[in-house]
Amino acid sequence: MADQALVVIDLQNDFCPGGALAVTGGDEIVPLVNDMIRHADHVVLTQDWHPAGHSSFASSHPGAQPFTMIEMPYGQQTLWPDHCIQGSLGSDFHSGLAWTKAELVIRKGFRPAIDSYSAFFENDHKTPTGLGGYLKERGIDTITLVGLATDFCVGFSALDAVSQGFKTTVRLDACRGIDLNGSLDAMLRRMRDAGVTLEDHLSD
Repeated sequence: MADQALVVIDLQNDFCPGGALAVTGGDEIVPLVNDMIRHADHVVLTQDWHPAGHSSFASSHPGAQPFTMIEMPYGQQTLWPDHCIQGSLGSDFHSGLAWTKAELVIRKGFRPAIDSYSAFFENDHKTPTGLGGYLKERGIDTITLVGLATDFCVGFSALDAVSQGFKTTVRLDACRGIDLNGSLDAMLRRMRDAGVTLEDHLSD
């Protein structure tokens, strides 16, 4: 197990019910994630960490509505409600999350001009977060991903993990999705096609 890590994606207040970008049932996964943390040798957390006025916020684009798409220099970008602003209560990890065992917290989305879904790369797919190098230097080649949201930050992290050579599993029962215009089914297909192992222990 020393070569395996659990990567917990964005289990933050703003993505849980009552938050600025709430994922339905986002808080339901906390007990399961905590159980997985207890049994993991290595734990890494990611934290969405936006400056105020971030370019991915609909409020930064006059007249734009949340959940619409715009073209950015790095490609298409969904515009979001303001969320996970640095130092805000919304950016904090869910209060029930047993996060103290984490060996590393990767903050992402802190560059004002570019969003970051993946734990490994910003949305230009070129700017690394450093997670890949950290895991490889630690001798970790197998990761399990859990957290929020299945079809965005978890999914893009899984795709990048496979492209970086990691054996990658997503525990679907320890994730919840946004499902924006069919994004959940589309991401599940993309992950399967890329070679990500999808496990759902609820259906076992």
